[in-house]
Amino acid sequence: MTYQDINVKPIETDSSFRMKAYRALKAAIMEMDIYSHSEEIRLEERQLSEKLGVSRTPIREAMTLLEQEGFVRSVPRRGIFVVRKTKQEILEMITVWAALEGMAARLACEIASEADIRKLRENVQAFANRDPEEFVSEYSEANLAFHKLIIRMSGCELIAQTTESLFPHMRGVRKVTIGQDHRAQRSILDHKRIVDAIETRNADLAERLVREHTLGLGRHVEEHGEFLN
Repeated sequence: MTYQDINVKPIETDSSFRMKAYRALKAAIMEMDIYSHSEEIRLEERQLSEKLGVSRTPIREAMTLLEQEGFVRSVPRRGIFVVRKTKQEILEMITVWAALEGMAARLACEIASEADIRKLRENVQAFANRDPEEFVSEYSEANLAFHKLIIRMSGCELIAQTTESLFPHMRGVRKVTIGQDHRAQRSILDHKRIVDAIETRNADLAERLVREHTLGLGRHVEEHGEFLN
């Protein structure tokens, strides 16, 4: 078990402490590297109270909301822990994400603005003359931004809401695996093909490429996912 220094900022005092604490904690959890180590991440109530500048009551109320959404779990006499998924659960999440992001890519072909497609292209072009394996940490963040942008470009709020609960786990797994087995190089090639398909408004191809790209992550986790055991 480990205590992780959660990156939260003090909250304003002019609205609901509970909801502001909830939003601050959720944002911090979304940015955590949940699977970069094998130890559980415990959230310490007193530390959070001090960092956010509020009493423990809104912290507890925020934790209740986060537990209902599946981001944390409460263990009697032990505390509150960030939820980690099993290997099988991660594989199921990847399958669901593949379907949702594939549909997001299809919708993006229909409604995405030229400006959004340009942002997607710029994300890929940032590594056009660089080996992503030499900049794994930087490329890892660009990779996550790429997938989040496709979700946003779909214009579908339900897809965005559904993937939000999966994102901390997808983020954690992608950050661990992107530097393995030359995945970064293959990833950027896949991204180029995906952008080409969206740019030409080829919905069938874009959906298939995005789905296959994510399912490729699933195959890698199936074979090399010891860090999830």
